[in-house]
Amino acid sequence: MNDAELIALYYARDERASDETFRKFGGYCYTIAHNILGSSQDSEECVNDVLLRLWERIPPAKPDNLYAYTAAVTRSIARNRYAASQTKKRGGGETVLVLDELRDCTDPDSVEQQLDSRELGTAVNAFLGTLKEQHRIIFVQRYWYLCPVEDIAANLGISKSKVTVTLMRTRQKLRTYLEKEGFL
Repeated sequence: MNDAELIALYYARDERASDETFRKFGGYCYTIAHNILGSSQDSEECVNDVLLRLWERIPPAKPDNLYAYTAAVTRSIARNRYAASQTKKRGGGETVLVLDELRDCTDPDSVEQQLDSRELGTAVNAFLGTLKEQHRIIFVQRYWYLCPVEDIAANLGISKSKVTVTLMRTRQKLRTYLEKEGFL
């Protein structure tokens, strides 16, 4: 079932929309949620919350790219669930590490605000277009999907140190790019 047909099910308020969405995007949503939350049970609950949120928001929303829209909803729900579940005693997790890594590329007082702004998103997308394919894949896996460095290295068949160095150099390039664009 393609995206237009799936969105049509939502607009018709057909309950098959949730089932079809789960078949098409369930594993994808679970992966995103698990990379943020680190818990299978929380990730499964997050996927259910995503299906409910899509049901509530489509209509009136009519996303051009259902794949990206579903990913954004998943990230939002998972990040909110993560923030609610974390305390200083529990600490840790990839989300905190990733935000700390990106903190050097933006204004440290408003990382979350800047990450959510459209202008920054547009600038980061333009920056990603300047990268070699492998560097872009590494960057996106780390900062969009919140994958651990070890998983990225294993997925790409490269060393952990190569991933780490690539991320460091890409963050430096991103910082320079964002300075030129007036974000810093």
